[in-house]
Amino acid sequence: MRTVILPDNGALTEARLDPKFDPWVEIERLRREKNAVILAHYYQDGEIQDLADFVGDSLDLSRKAAATDADMIVFCGVRFMAEVAKILSPDKTVVLPDADAGCSLEDVCQPDDFARWRAKHPDHIAITYINCSAEVKALSDIIVTSSNAEHIINQLPENQPILLAPDRHLGAYLARKTGREIVLWDGTCIVHDQFSVRELIKLKAAHPDALVSAHPECSTGLLDHADHIGSTRGILDFVLGSPAKEFIVATERHLIHQMEKAAPEKTFFAAPGADGGCSCADCPFMEMNTLEKIYLAMENEAPRIEMPEDLRLRALKPLEKMLEMSPPASAITQAAE
Repeated sequence: MRTVILPDNGALTEARLDPKFDPWVEIERLRREKNAVILAHYYQDGEIQDLADFVGDSLDLSRKAAATDADMIVFCGVRFMAEVAKILSPDKTVVLPDADAGCSLEDVCQPDDFARWRAKHPDHIAITYINCSAEVKALSDIIVTSSNAEHIINQLPENQPILLAPDRHLGAYLARKTGREIVLWDGTCIVHDQFSVRELIKLKAAHPDALVSAHPECSTGLLDHADHIGSTRGILDFVLGSPAKEFIVATERHLIHQMEKAAPEKTFFAAPGADGGCSCADCPFMEMNTLEKIYLAMENEAPRIEMPEDLRLRALKPLEKMLEMSPPASAITQAAE
């Protein structure tokens, strides 16, 4: 089983931090002393994105984790992302700020249930979204991200039946894009599943010139109203490359931080939830990470990802298949729908 090593009883805690403690200064010191690289997902708070050595989506971060020459990887994201870093870089110390930073898609797809599901479809190839545990990865044939899934599926023989877990909205989108019949796991992301089609239409009416860019984890009904559908990185590239001045962004709202930095002359609206507000666009797991927790993880070298070598090797195989079948980083583009 996967193990997250927690700080020991003598470790430094938030309660013991000096009131004058400056996390920016102390994190920079530890970054140098421990030869650490800080990776942050686009869904992290803006201050964490600004602190990081590299900010990206799941595919970007996987590549960085595999290629880094740092001794310590500080993964500012959620647990499955830190696991990927450990699987790809087993000799590195991999820490994450909060051990409880999980993922709703990981939670809804447990290894025993996934194994039984696979057994019911012995002729199918298991294409599994990266938002899953190391144990589920180890039971899969190929891992995909929203950046590369369509490209990978299009490389499979047309007569090859496909399973896709755990996000059914992403799976439905891919089935529609590729024309393939795909058996889907019934899971959804708690952020992307809460965007309201009704409220989106109202927001579009109030801002008729705004283009809608949506992540494929959103429901089919919402995607039908999008001008562009793409991965986290794809959404960012689309809004920065478009001549339009207003955008409605249907993904986790912290991505907007990068948009506002790169294009301050443009206006961005977070897609609304059922109540008309945008609180649904905050991932509660991503928000568990803070600057103080980043410092403590680096200082204590925990929470730290460790896993049995046999599990790591089994999970490595479908991840390596993903990297082998992915387009070059420079070739990943997202065309407008």
